[in-house]
Amino acid sequence: MKMKFLASPVLLSFLLAAPVSAQSINAAGATFPAPLYQKWFGEYRAAHPSVSINYQAIGSGGGIKQLTDGTIDFGASDKPMSDQELAAVKVKPLHFPTVLGAVVIVYNVPGLKGTLQLSPASIAGIYLGQINKWSDPKIKAENPSASLPDKPILVVRRSDGSGTSFVFTDYLSQVSPEWKSKVGANSMVSWPTGLGQKGNDGVAGMVKQSPYSIGYVELLYAAQNKMTFASLKNADGKVVTPSLESVTAAAAASKGLDKDFRGSIVNAPGPTSYPISTYTWLLIPSRIPDAGKRKAITDFLAWMLKDGQKDAPGLSYAPLPKPVAAQVEKQIALIK
Repeated sequence: MKMKFLASPVLLSFLLAAPVSAQSINAAGATFPAPLYQKWFGEYRAAHPSVSINYQAIGSGGGIKQLTDGTIDFGASDKPMSDQELAAVKVKPLHFPTVLGAVVIVYNVPGLKGTLQLSPASIAGIYLGQINKWSDPKIKAENPSASLPDKPILVVRRSDGSGTSFVFTDYLSQVSPEWKSKVGANSMVSWPTGLGQKGNDGVAGMVKQSPYSIGYVELLYAAQNKMTFASLKNADGKVVTPSLESVTAAAAASKGLDKDFRGSIVNAPGPTSYPISTYTWLLIPSRIPDAGKRKAITDFLAWMLKDGQKDAPGLSYAPLPKPVAAQVEKQIALIK
Protein backbone atom coordinates (compact mmCIF):
# COMPACT_ATOMS: atom_id res chain seq x y z
CA MET A 1 0.00 0.00 0.00
CA LYS A 2 1.36 3.40 -0.95
CA MET A 3 1.67 5.93 1.79
CA LYS A 4 0.72 9.54 1.04
CA PHE A 5 2.57 12.43 2.63
CA LEU A 6 0.50 15.51 3.30
CA ALA A 7 2.47 18.60 4.18
CA SER A 8 0.96 20.91 6.74
CA PRO A 9 0.04 24.42 5.51
CA VAL A 10 2.82 25.94 7.64
CA LEU A 11 5.47 23.54 6.29
CA LEU A 12 4.23 24.00 2.73
CA SER A 13 4.48 27.78 2.93
CA PHE A 14 7.98 27.47 4.35
CA LEU A 15 9.09 25.20 1.50
CA LEU A 16 7.56 27.40 -1.18
CA ALA A 17 9.04 30.60 0.20
CA ALA A 18 12.67 29.42 -0.29
CA PRO A 19 13.97 32.30 1.81
CA VAL A 20 17.15 34.08 0.87
CA SER A 21 19.83 34.04 3.55
CA ALA A 22 19.97 37.44 5.27
CA GLN A 23 23.33 39.18 5.27
CA SER A 24 24.36 41.72 7.91
CA ILE A 25 27.54 43.53 6.86
CA ASN A 26 29.54 45.84 9.11
CA ALA A 27 31.65 48.69 7.75
CA ALA A 28 33.35 51.75 9.21
CA GLY A 29 35.58 54.66 8.27
CA ALA A 30 35.55 58.06 6.61
CA THR A 31 33.14 60.80 7.69
CA PHE A 32 33.82 62.70 4.43
CA PRO A 33 31.48 60.50 2.28
CA ALA A 34 29.27 59.29 5.15
CA PRO A 35 26.10 61.18 4.11
CA LEU A 36 26.23 59.59 0.65
CA TYR A 37 27.12 56.13 1.99
CA GLN A 38 24.20 56.19 4.43
CA LYS A 39 21.89 57.09 1.55
CA TRP A 40 23.32 54.32 -0.63
CA PHE A 41 23.09 51.66 2.07
CA GLY A 42 19.50 52.68 2.84
CA GLU A 43 18.48 52.60 -0.83
CA TYR A 44 20.20 49.28 -1.37
CA ARG A 45 18.46 47.67 1.60
CA ALA A 46 15.09 48.96 0.35
CA ALA A 47 15.73 47.21 -2.97
CA HIS A 48 17.41 44.16 -1.38
CA PRO A 49 15.75 43.57 2.02
CA SER A 50 17.98 40.59 2.81
CA VAL A 51 21.14 42.76 2.83
CA SER A 52 21.86 45.18 5.66
CA ILE A 53 25.05 47.28 5.56
CA ASN A 54 25.75 48.97 8.88
CA TYR A 55 28.19 51.89 8.57
CA GLN A 56 29.95 53.70 11.40
CA ALA A 57 31.46 57.08 10.45
CA ILE A 58 34.51 57.02 12.75
CA GLY A 59 37.14 58.59 10.48
CA SER A 60 39.44 57.10 7.89
CA GLY A 61 42.08 56.17 10.46
CA GLY A 62 39.50 54.26 12.49
CA GLY A 63 38.26 52.46 9.40
CA ILE A 64 41.77 51.36 8.42
CA LYS A 65 42.49 50.20 11.98
CA GLN A 66 39.29 48.17 12.28
CA LEU A 67 39.90 46.63 8.86
CA THR A 68 43.44 45.72 9.95
CA ASP A 69 42.11 44.25 13.22
CA GLY A 70 39.52 42.21 11.29
CA THR A 71 36.55 43.61 13.23
CA ILE A 72 34.63 44.86 10.17
CA ASP A 73 33.76 43.44 6.76
CA PHE A 74 35.12 46.45 4.86
CA GLY A 75 36.47 49.92 5.51
CA ALA A 76 36.24 53.39 4.00
CA SER A 77 38.92 56.05 3.69
CA ASP A 78 39.72 59.34 2.00
CA LYS A 79 43.37 58.39 2.30
CA PRO A 80 44.60 55.54 0.11
CA MET A 81 46.37 52.95 2.24
CA SER A 82 50.16 53.03 2.14
CA ASP A 83 52.23 49.98 1.22
CA GLN A 84 53.09 49.62 4.91
CA GLU A 85 49.42 49.71 5.92
CA LEU A 86 48.53 47.17 3.24
CA ALA A 87 51.26 44.82 4.47
CA ALA A 88 49.78 44.91 7.99
CA VAL A 89 46.39 43.57 6.87
CA LYS A 90 45.93 39.79 6.90
CA VAL A 91 43.86 39.84 3.70
CA LYS A 92 44.99 42.53 1.26
CA PRO A 93 42.17 45.01 0.59
CA LEU A 94 41.33 46.40 -2.84
CA HIS A 95 40.72 50.14 -3.30
CA PHE A 96 37.36 51.00 -4.86
CA PRO A 97 36.99 54.73 -5.67
CA THR A 98 33.38 55.71 -5.05
CA VAL A 99 32.96 59.43 -5.81
CA LEU A 100 34.92 62.70 -5.89
CA GLY A 101 34.66 65.46 -3.35
CA ALA A 102 36.18 68.74 -2.20
CA VAL A 103 37.74 69.84 1.07
CA VAL A 104 36.76 73.46 1.60
CA ILE A 105 38.09 76.20 3.86
CA VAL A 106 35.20 77.40 6.03
CA TYR A 107 35.37 80.58 8.08
CA ASN A 108 33.31 82.67 10.48
CA VAL A 109 34.21 86.37 10.25
CA PRO A 110 31.33 88.56 11.44
CA GLY A 111 30.62 91.48 9.14
CA LEU A 112 32.83 90.27 6.30
CA LYS A 113 31.07 90.77 2.99
CA GLY A 114 31.79 88.87 -0.19
CA THR A 115 33.78 85.67 -0.55
CA LEU A 116 37.17 85.34 1.08
CA GLN A 117 39.99 84.53 -1.35
CA LEU A 118 43.07 82.68 -0.12
CA SER A 119 46.38 81.68 -1.68
CA PRO A 120 48.31 78.50 -0.83
CA ALA A 121 50.84 80.63 1.06
CA SER A 122 48.14 82.17 3.26
CA ILE A 123 46.50 78.83 4.07
CA ALA A 124 49.84 77.27 4.96
CA GLY A 125 50.78 80.35 6.98
CA ILE A 126 47.57 80.17 9.01
CA TYR A 127 48.00 76.47 9.82
CA LEU A 128 51.72 76.90 10.55
CA GLY A 129 50.77 79.52 13.12
CA GLN A 130 52.62 82.27 11.24
CA ILE A 131 49.51 84.21 10.18
CA ASN A 132 47.46 84.71 13.32
CA LYS A 133 45.28 87.77 12.63
CA TRP A 134 42.60 88.37 10.02
CA SER A 135 44.18 91.75 9.32
CA ASP A 136 47.50 90.18 8.27
CA PRO A 137 48.97 91.96 5.20
CA LYS A 138 49.03 88.71 3.17
CA ILE A 139 45.27 88.16 3.60
CA LYS A 140 44.58 91.85 2.99
CA ALA A 141 46.55 91.76 -0.26
CA GLU A 142 44.41 88.85 -1.48
CA ASN A 143 41.19 90.62 -0.47
CA PRO A 144 41.86 94.32 -1.17
CA SER A 145 38.22 95.41 -1.04
CA ALA A 146 37.33 93.48 2.12
CA SER A 147 37.12 95.00 5.57
CA LEU A 148 39.15 92.51 7.58
CA PRO A 149 39.02 92.81 11.40
CA ASP A 150 42.10 93.10 13.59
CA LYS A 151 41.11 89.92 15.43
CA PRO A 152 43.04 86.72 16.22
CA ILE A 153 42.31 83.75 13.95
CA LEU A 154 40.92 80.74 15.81
CA VAL A 155 42.30 77.77 13.86
CA VAL A 156 40.18 74.61 13.95
CA ARG A 157 41.40 71.20 12.74
CA ARG A 158 40.68 67.50 13.20
CA SER A 159 41.68 65.66 16.38
CA ASP A 160 41.07 62.13 15.04
CA GLY A 161 42.70 60.02 12.35
CA SER A 162 41.12 61.65 9.34
CA GLY A 163 41.16 61.17 5.60
CA THR A 164 39.99 64.77 5.29
CA SER A 165 43.12 65.80 7.20
CA PHE A 166 45.22 63.64 4.90
CA VAL A 167 43.80 65.38 1.82
CA PHE A 168 44.30 68.81 3.41
CA THR A 169 47.86 68.11 4.59
CA ASP A 170 48.70 66.44 1.27
CA TYR A 171 47.66 69.69 -0.41
CA LEU A 172 49.70 71.80 2.03
CA SER A 173 52.72 69.54 1.49
CA GLN A 174 52.50 70.09 -2.26
CA VAL A 175 52.15 73.87 -2.08
CA SER A 176 54.41 74.66 0.90
CA PRO A 177 57.97 73.28 1.19
CA GLU A 178 58.02 74.44 4.82
CA TRP A 179 54.85 72.50 5.64
CA LYS A 180 56.23 69.42 3.88
CA SER A 181 59.49 69.50 5.85
CA LYS A 182 58.00 70.43 9.24
CA VAL A 183 54.65 68.63 9.28
CA GLY A 184 54.06 66.47 6.20
CA ALA A 185 50.95 64.65 4.96
CA ASN A 186 49.07 62.05 6.95
CA SER A 187 45.72 61.28 8.51
CA MET A 188 47.17 62.39 11.86
CA VAL A 189 49.97 64.94 12.10
CA SER A 190 51.64 67.02 14.81
CA TRP A 191 49.72 70.24 14.20
CA PRO A 192 51.69 73.47 14.79
CA THR A 193 48.51 75.20 15.97
CA GLY A 194 44.75 74.81 16.21
CA LEU A 195 41.88 73.49 18.27
CA GLY A 196 41.12 69.83 17.53
CA GLN A 197 37.60 68.55 16.87
CA LYS A 198 36.35 65.07 15.99
CA GLY A 199 34.88 64.46 12.56
CA ASN A 200 33.82 66.81 9.78
CA ASP A 201 30.71 67.59 11.80
CA GLY A 202 32.82 68.55 14.83
CA VAL A 203 34.97 70.97 12.84
CA ALA A 204 31.94 72.44 11.08
CA GLY A 205 30.10 72.88 14.38
CA MET A 206 33.05 74.58 16.09
CA VAL A 207 33.64 77.03 13.22
CA LYS A 208 29.95 77.85 12.96
CA GLN A 209 29.68 78.74 16.66
CA SER A 210 33.06 80.48 17.01
CA PRO A 211 33.53 84.02 15.64
CA TYR A 212 36.79 84.69 13.79
CA SER A 213 37.48 80.99 13.27
CA ILE A 214 38.67 79.00 10.26
CA GLY A 215 38.61 75.27 9.49
CA TYR A 216 38.48 72.65 6.76
CA VAL A 217 35.58 70.28 6.03
CA GLU A 218 34.02 68.35 3.17
CA LEU A 219 31.86 70.51 0.90
CA LEU A 220 28.58 68.88 1.94
CA TYR A 221 29.14 69.67 5.62
CA ALA A 222 29.64 73.34 4.71
CA ALA A 223 26.49 73.33 2.59
CA GLN A 224 24.39 71.54 5.22
CA ASN A 225 25.48 74.00 7.91
CA LYS A 226 24.98 77.02 5.62
CA MET A 227 28.60 78.06 6.12
CA THR A 228 30.69 80.40 4.03
CA PHE A 229 33.78 78.97 2.39
CA ALA A 230 36.75 80.48 0.61
CA SER A 231 37.70 80.53 -3.04
CA LEU A 232 41.29 79.34 -3.51
CA LYS A 233 44.10 80.22 -5.89
CA ASN A 234 44.96 77.04 -7.82
CA ALA A 235 48.12 75.71 -9.46
CA ASP A 236 47.51 77.90 -12.53
CA GLY A 237 47.16 81.02 -10.36
CA LYS A 238 43.41 81.24 -10.95
CA VAL A 239 40.96 81.80 -8.09
CA VAL A 240 38.43 78.95 -8.13
CA THR A 241 35.29 78.32 -6.10
CA PRO A 242 34.72 74.71 -4.97
CA SER A 243 31.94 73.07 -6.97
CA LEU A 244 31.12 69.78 -8.66
CA GLU A 245 32.41 71.22 -11.92
CA SER A 246 35.74 72.39 -10.50
CA VAL A 247 36.25 69.04 -8.73
CA THR A 248 35.54 67.15 -11.97
CA ALA A 249 37.96 69.47 -13.77
CA ALA A 250 40.66 68.59 -11.24
CA ALA A 251 40.13 64.87 -11.81
CA ALA A 252 40.30 65.33 -15.59
CA ALA A 253 43.48 67.42 -15.42
CA SER A 254 45.35 65.28 -12.87
CA LYS A 255 47.76 62.47 -13.71
CA GLY A 256 45.02 60.05 -12.62
CA LEU A 257 45.02 57.06 -10.32
CA ASP A 258 47.55 54.25 -10.12
CA LYS A 259 46.73 50.83 -11.55
CA ASP A 260 45.47 49.77 -8.11
CA PHE A 261 43.30 52.92 -7.97
CA ARG A 262 45.34 54.71 -5.31
CA GLY A 263 46.54 58.26 -5.90
CA SER A 264 46.14 61.96 -5.24
CA ILE A 265 44.60 64.71 -7.37
CA VAL A 266 45.29 67.70 -5.10
CA ASN A 267 46.77 70.84 -6.65
CA ALA A 268 45.90 69.62 -10.14
CA PRO A 269 46.78 71.88 -13.08
CA GLY A 270 44.16 73.62 -15.19
CA PRO A 271 42.47 77.03 -14.97
CA THR A 272 39.18 75.64 -13.59
CA SER A 273 40.57 72.93 -11.26
CA TYR A 274 39.71 73.25 -7.58
CA PRO A 275 42.99 72.54 -5.73
CA ILE A 276 41.76 70.48 -2.76
CA SER A 277 39.84 67.79 -4.64
CA THR A 278 39.96 64.07 -3.93
CA TYR A 279 38.62 60.63 -4.61
CA THR A 280 37.31 58.64 -1.65
CA TRP A 281 37.55 54.85 -1.38
CA LEU A 282 35.93 51.72 -0.05
CA LEU A 283 38.51 49.20 1.17
CA ILE A 284 37.25 45.72 0.28
CA PRO A 285 39.09 42.52 1.29
CA SER A 286 40.30 40.64 -1.78
CA ARG A 287 39.22 37.35 -0.20
CA ILE A 288 35.84 36.88 1.51
CA PRO A 289 35.39 33.20 2.53
CA ASP A 290 31.67 33.56 3.35
CA ALA A 291 30.01 33.04 -0.06
CA GLY A 292 26.78 34.79 0.94
CA LYS A 293 28.58 37.83 2.30
CA ARG A 294 30.90 37.92 -0.73
CA LYS A 295 27.93 37.98 -3.11
CA ALA A 296 26.17 40.68 -1.10
CA ILE A 297 29.25 42.93 -1.13
CA THR A 298 30.14 42.40 -4.80
CA ASP A 299 26.53 42.93 -5.87
CA PHE A 300 26.47 46.18 -3.90
CA LEU A 301 29.70 47.35 -5.56
CA ALA A 302 28.24 46.72 -9.02
CA TRP A 303 25.09 48.66 -8.03
CA MET A 304 27.16 51.51 -6.56
CA LEU A 305 29.20 51.94 -9.74
CA LYS A 306 26.15 51.98 -12.00
CA ASP A 307 22.98 53.05 -10.17
CA GLY A 308 24.42 54.72 -7.07
CA GLN A 309 26.39 57.39 -8.92
CA LYS A 310 23.22 59.34 -9.72
CA ASP A 311 22.83 60.20 -6.03
CA ALA A 312 26.22 61.93 -5.80
CA PRO A 313 25.47 65.44 -7.18
CA GLY A 314 22.49 65.95 -4.88
CA LEU A 315 24.84 65.58 -1.90
CA SER A 316 27.66 67.77 -3.29
CA TYR A 317 29.85 64.92 -4.56
CA ALA A 318 30.98 64.48 -8.16
CA PRO A 319 30.27 61.10 -9.79
CA LEU A 320 33.18 58.98 -10.94
CA PRO A 321 34.25 59.73 -14.52
CA LYS A 322 32.70 56.99 -16.64
CA PRO A 323 36.06 55.59 -17.86
CA VAL A 324 37.20 55.30 -14.21
CA ALA A 325 33.95 53.61 -13.16
CA ALA A 326 34.29 51.12 -16.02
CA GLN A 327 37.82 50.21 -14.97
CA VAL A 328 36.90 49.93 -11.29
CA GLU A 329 34.01 47.62 -12.14
CA LYS A 330 36.45 45.08 -13.62
CA GLN A 331 38.18 44.89 -10.23
CA ILE A 332 35.09 43.30 -8.65
CA ALA A 333 36.09 39.98 -10.26
CA LEU A 334 39.29 39.98 -8.17
CA ILE A 335 37.29 39.44 -4.97
CA LYS A 336 37.36 35.70 -4.26
